[in-house]
Amino acid sequence: MGKIDLYAIGGSAPCRAVLLTLKALNVPFEYKLVNLLTGDNRKPEYLAINPHGTVPTLVDDGVMLTDSHAIITYVVDKYGTDDSLYPKDLVRRAKVNQALFYEATVVFDRTLLSISKPIFTNNTVVPVAKIDAVFKVYEQLESFLQAHTYFAGEQLTVADFSLVATVTTLFTYAELDTSKYPKIHEWVRRLEELPYYAEANGAGLKQYNDIVKAIGFKVLR
Repeated sequence: MGKIDLYAIGGSAPCRAVLLTLKALNVPFEYKLVNLLTGDNRKPEYLAINPHGTVPTLVDDGVMLTDSHAIITYVVDKYGTDDSLYPKDLVRRAKVNQALFYEATVVFDRTLLSISKPIFTNNTVVPVAKIDAVFKVYEQLESFLQAHTYFAGEQLTVADFSLVATVTTLFTYAELDTSKYPKIHEWVRRLEELPYYAEANGAGLKQYNDIVKAIGFKVLR
């Protein structure tokens, strides 16, 4: 196994998705903190590694990857002792990819990022439409989980890692009503029982919540 460096920060949901995957596979790596709040990602030495200036970045024996979805699927393909987290079967893999693309384009980019990016650039007023969009995501996720235990079917996959990191971050802005969304609640509780969950997602999520609480935000109705 080559030397693996993970450039990340705990508050980032995509970084936590990668941490969940690495911990699930028990893959050794060196964690290198990139503090976005102090501009570490804009320093020349980091841009030399990742010209996009984003996190996470994985460097595996000279191979550099910058998108969490690309990273987690690569890590399972290379280091997984089996393919349960990212199946090789064409249909089952397509189901995982479907959930990953949904997380990337809808749950993260159009929902979480649209709320959080302005807050972290000193615009702390959140239009109510953006909060309504979160509840729409909850409705869609709840509907899917009526028929499935996990988001790509009946077994845990990297799609769940990606989604749980982002969805639990959304709870910061739109608290989950467990009576209205019981399946999401059960799914999160199921993942929380994983032995590596608290370290890989819980700790960074608390950091994120603490930062947002310190900044503050209000919803404009």
